[in-house]
Amino acid sequence: MSPNRSASLSNPILEEIGMEIVSGSTAPGQTFTLQDLIDRFGVSRTVARETMRSLEDLALVEARPRIGITVLPPARWSLYSPRVVAWRLRCQRGPQLRSLIELRVAVEPVAAQHAADRATVSEQQRLVELAATLRRLGESGLGDGEEFLRADVEFHTLLLQASGNEMFAALSATIGEILVGRTGLGLQPGHPAPEALDRHEAVAAAIAARHGREAERHARALVDEVREALAEQ
Repeated sequence: MSPNRSASLSNPILEEIGMEIVSGSTAPGQTFTLQDLIDRFGVSRTVARETMRSLEDLALVEARPRIGITVLPPARWSLYSPRVVAWRLRCQRGPQLRSLIELRVAVEPVAAQHAADRATVSEQQRLVELAATLRRLGESGLGDGEEFLRADVEFHTLLLQASGNEMFAALSATIGEILVGRTGLGLQPGHPAPEALDRHEAVAAAIAARHGREAERHARALVDEVREALAEQ
């Protein structure tokens, strides 16, 4: 992605239009033009075009000559894009959290099992360190803070990467957005459940010991606990 395209992904026009599409206030099949964006937001044609291209990159719209820019149905969206995930968490919290947790249940235990076979020594050591950091912060009542969030994101990102499966690793940003979204929505407690801290340490220890089945079992229990905790919200 070019620097210009990356910058466009953080522009407020993209945020507003993207949220309108994802929330359904701009429905599938509706059309608009670059001139509509220019008139509505008072921006240049270049900015309007970059916004449209970014929306196309996310498969939220499709631009066609003489038709304009058409909003696409949810089945066409780039649902694994962290940006789309973030928008959906803001306006469709329940359904999006459910889908994301089900994704974690399907992927993370298998990734943990493979990581027990394939992780490097440095990856093993880092997972153990991160689990200990989560324990320290969680028991200090800092489970809803930025430092805990960074360690949690790194732990689960590294778990996917250490699996040695590039397709699992490609989900890292999506899984990370789940954790960011949970904290941002106020669903992450300052004092995480002791069982969750135990499971992080157990997953890391099993991977470090090359015990694949144990790693899979503890990872599955961890995501199951998350699913149960969110169901109670």
